[in-house]
Amino acid sequence: MKIKWLGHAAFIIKLSNNIKIVTDPYKTGNGINYLPINETADIVTLSHSHSDHNNYAAVKGSPVILGEKGRQIVKNIEINAIQVYHDRTLGSQRGSVLIFCFKVEGLIVCHAGDLGHTLNPRELEEIGPVDILMLPVGGYYTIDAESADVVARSIKPRVILPMHYKTEKTDYPITGLQLFLKGRQNVRQLDSSEIEISLATLPLITETIVLKSAN
Repeated sequence: MKIKWLGHAAFIIKLSNNIKIVTDPYKTGNGINYLPINETADIVTLSHSHSDHNNYAAVKGSPVILGEKGRQIVKNIEINAIQVYHDRTLGSQRGSVLIFCFKVEGLIVCHAGDLGHTLNPRELEEIGPVDILMLPVGGYYTIDAESADVVARSIKPRVILPMHYKTEKTDYPITGLQLFLKGRQNVRQLDSSEIEISLATLPLITETIVLKSAN
C-alpha cells in the first residue's frame, strides 16, 4: 500500500486493489493554509466534526463517509472506530473524537485523529495491535509531544507517522515536530509526501517516518 500525507491530519491510503481511503480532510482557511483537498476516494473517515477534519465534500468519487464509533466492513475492509476524547477531561472542553483502525493487506493502520489524552487499558484493548500509527504530536488541541511519546510506547506500532503539528502552512498555536523527535531513535525524514509499505517491509523496531506534506 501507499500512504500519502496531504497535510495536517489528512492522509490518503492507496491499496493495491485501487481502493483509496482519505482520513480527516481539512478545509483551507481559518489557520489552515495547505492547498485544498483534491483527491478521489472510496472511503472517507472523520474523527470529529471540526472544519479542519471533516471536509468530506472536498473528496471526489462519491465515497462512503464514516464518522460513527463501532466495527464495520466497508469495501471488504475491516474498520474499527474507537471513541476517545479531544481533551484530558473526558470531552468536557472539546468533545469526543474517533480513532480509526483499518485492517488492510495484512496490516493494521490506525489514525488517532485529534486524540487529547493518553490511553487507558480499556482503550488500548479496543485499539489492539497496530502496525502503522498516524499520531498527532503538536499539542494545544491534541496530545503534545510528551503525551504522544507515552501513547506511542503504549501502542507499540512498527511505524509512526507524525501529524497535526506546526508547519509554515498552519497558523494554529501548536508546536512543531522537533519536540516530538528530540531524543527519538530510528527517525527517517523523507523528501517525499508518500511511502510504500507492506507486511514484508515493516521495520523490526519502531520507526518514526516524517513525510513532507503533499499540499
